[in-house]
Amino acid sequence: SPFPPSFFDRFSQKMVPCTVSCSEQCSCSWDIGQQRICNITVTVENPLGKKTARDVFDVTHRIYPTAPFQLWEECTDTEITLYWKHRNKGIELFCQTEVLQPDGKVELHNSSDMHLHYASITLAGLQPYTEYTARVHCGAAKHFWRWSEWSEARTIRTKEATPSGKLDIWREITPVLRGRNVTLLWKQAPSFRANGRSISYELTWEKVEDGSKPESISFSSVYNSTRISIDNHSYKISIMAKNNVNYSLPSVLIIPRATGRSIFSTEELKEEQVNGTDDGIFISWETRHIYDSYIIDWCNFPMLQPCDLQWKRFGPNTSSTLINSAAFVPGVRYNFHIYGSVANKASLLEKKTGYLRELPPLRDPTVKKVELTFNAVTLSWDSYLTNETQSGFVRGYHVYVSPIQEDCSLKGSKKTYDSVLCKYTIENPEEKRYTVKHLLSNTKYKLVVKAYTGGGETPIVNFMYIDTPFNSNVLYLLVLLVIVPSLVAAVCRWKMKWVKECCCPVIPSPNKSEVLSFKEFKISSEKVLKISDCIPDMLAVDNKAEAQKL
Repeated sequence: SPFPPSFFDRFSQKMVPCTVSCSEQCSCSWDIGQQRICNITVTVENPLGKKTARDVFDVTHRIYPTAPFQLWEECTDTEITLYWKHRNKGIELFCQTEVLQPDGKVELHNSSDMHLHYASITLAGLQPYTEYTARVHCGAAKHFWRWSEWSEARTIRTKEATPSGKLDIWREITPVLRGRNVTLLWKQAPSFRANGRSISYELTWEKVEDGSKPESISFSSVYNSTRISIDNHSYKISIMAKNNVNYSLPSVLIIPRATGRSIFSTEELKEEQVNGTDDGIFISWETRHIYDSYIIDWCNFPMLQPCDLQWKRFGPNTSSTLINSAAFVPGVRYNFHIYGSVANKASLLEKKTGYLRELPPLRDPTVKKVELTFNAVTLSWDSYLTNETQSGFVRGYHVYVSPIQEDCSLKGSKKTYDSVLCKYTIENPEEKRYTVKHLLSNTKYKLVVKAYTGGGETPIVNFMYIDTPFNSNVLYLLVLLVIVPSLVAAVCRWKMKWVKECCCPVIPSPNKSEVLSFKEFKISSEKVLKISDCIPDMLAVDNKAEAQKL
């Protein structure tokens, strides 16, 4: 290892009398008296050789101040004046203060130290009742060489101030007998700051028309909702935040007068379906120039009571937003109400309903009635729920049919499940009856009715089975074409003579008739009957000429 280094000052032509101390780096110090310029040569040697290094400097240009100490402060709600002491008498210092903000950002502030015993800096533009952490280091103002070590860090809190900004207030109105129950909810808006150690809320409500005495109630900071009962008059409701210094500005909400047709009734508005994405549910609305803001409210847990009502406010020029919440899950229907607000009075404008993602229906329709013919079957099922209890919007039904012994090939259907089943689609979710035609008689079929949503349908698990009856028309035709002719032929054969006499009687020959058994009188070769030979029942003579001839 090398021998300890030696120092030689060329200006004084003397060896430097110092003891070297080495840990991470080597150092030594000595008294130079009134000497300002130093020309130092450092020599290090060992048995293998030696090395030298030389440096010429003015000692007034190589000042390394001691670290500031004994920090203290004076502060208001927005300013901190930080003081510190130092041991560098007679030296003008340039100091730098590092301030750690509440959000983790670091700011640096520069200042000059002209005092003999202490220095200071004023930090302005701070937030009330907020903690800041500061520390200081300094260097020579003239001929800066290097910073001193940092002082100890000091954490300082600014003083309290009046709460800034307003609370965000909203309501849910429920009509009751001779009045209304109003659930009031509030939260701290993004621009609101408590500016104090403790905070409470003061809620006030009063009638708008008759100027009656206001009612009020106070809540601690752990509360963010309450319920009040009011009559059917118009009411002004306001809420303020309070700390140890003062009240915030009031947030005001007007509840209009209740009428026969309630202004908060939602029955008149048609509900529009909206689509969800992985990031949330997209909501859009039509803007109206009369409103100065818009509010959307919804329930995070629509199947529970209370449902955790949430709301968001938007400016007059906003017409769409993506609503997201950690509480949103697939298969749950969320209902959104869109209000327009002017002069602190809100009116319902639109209703939307949608899913983060639709899922298949929870259950299948229950077939209650089956009507069979030899070539058709009519299925009827119970009224199927299409409301918010479903895990998706029910778009319609699928009827699947197939013979037991073979694949399906029915007319008017689509093949599915590898051409094994025939599928019929019913696109009306309100339909509760369907007839499958073109079946074969005397055949066993399997059937199932499935509801489907935007999320599809559940797999087929259970079928119902039917047997189509024998086609009676074929039997009738068989009777007409085979049995009846056979019976007729048998009867005809059995009663041949009678049938022949009835159907084909023998035509008598005139020559064998007894009418002609009279004395012969011939004219040419024909027998002629004389009138005198018989007495006729009636004689008709056509004309005289013929009679005279006879």
